[in-house]
Amino acid sequence: MRAYLQLENGMIFEGKAFGKVQDISGEVVFNTGMTGYQELMTDPSYYGQIVVMTYPLIGNYGINLEDFESDGPKIRALIVREKSNSPSNFRCEMDLDSYLKYSGVTGLEGIDTRALTKIIRDRGTMRGLITGRMLTDSELRNRLSEYDNSRAVYEVTTPEAYTVEGNGKHVAVMDFGIKNNIIRSFKEKNCKVTVFPATASWEEVLEADPDGIFLSNGPGDPQDYKDIIENVRVLIEKKPTIGICLGHQLIALALGGNTEKLKFGHRGCNHPVKDLKMDRVFITSQNHGYVVSEVPDCMEITHVSMNDDSVEGLRHVNKPVMSVQFHPEASPGPSDSDYIFESFIEILEEVGQDA
Repeated sequence: MRAYLQLENGMIFEGKAFGKVQDISGEVVFNTGMTGYQELMTDPSYYGQIVVMTYPLIGNYGINLEDFESDGPKIRALIVREKSNSPSNFRCEMDLDSYLKYSGVTGLEGIDTRALTKIIRDRGTMRGLITGRMLTDSELRNRLSEYDNSRAVYEVTTPEAYTVEGNGKHVAVMDFGIKNNIIRSFKEKNCKVTVFPATASWEEVLEADPDGIFLSNGPGDPQDYKDIIENVRVLIEKKPTIGICLGHQLIALALGGNTEKLKFGHRGCNHPVKDLKMDRVFITSQNHGYVVSEVPDCMEITHVSMNDDSVEGLRHVNKPVMSVQFHPEASPGPSDSDYIFESFIEILEEVGQDA
């Protein structure tokens, strides 16, 4: 079925709909990964977004039931140059089209994704609408004005707290849109993990008596979450804390820093980041549209992006608080930066010895 992507700047791309055929709007962003489409579709940090895959053939190894990063797709829609109708992999259990139909997610194929990516790079991310009929300018404006992603974290967080048992350090996780592989990463290090919804107060979190606090990734503008920032401000005074992605930005805001929106964001599993202390570059998985633009006076920069010199990691000068903008749990992507979890556990052990 013929379908169109209409961007808020008036540009139009014509292609073919697959998955669930419906009109759908969202923020149009691009991902530079060659693989990992299943993981990124189920990454809650993509909530509310229409994702453009820059690699031209998507779906060639199909979908399996093991590599989900949440309970289902969180993207609004998926745009590809060409979808594979005949996936080939020993782990494949269904094809991409069937999975999107089953999950109620729209797909669009057959457009020039390279041209679309260049437009986003030049003009920045923008809202768009996938539709089966051409809309007038006024109709398009009305439809796009309905799009609101300001409460995205509350849409993807766990509805209630739960615990994953372990014999090691007890980590309280604030779930702003956590990925499954973060939980797996802590489990592999034998940690006990208690996951709290984003609406949990600092009193509820501390009542569990954790050794440390983990602030997860998640979607949206960090400055929209004033109540969460206030909770973070208290938690980092009480317990050793680490934040990744959105959690990293929330820590910076809680300590007096600032954030801003990037022109087109960092999304992919091939982003080089330099660890300044180790004097070494790691290839990282990233998914964020915002960045720390003003570093709090009490924090020092530990990691920087090799692509645009943006802040990729921070550490408090005298408190056990650290954060990174990238995803050390990867999935998809390389496991180069898994040492971040080990560094945090070392901090918890040091604090425990001093107590």
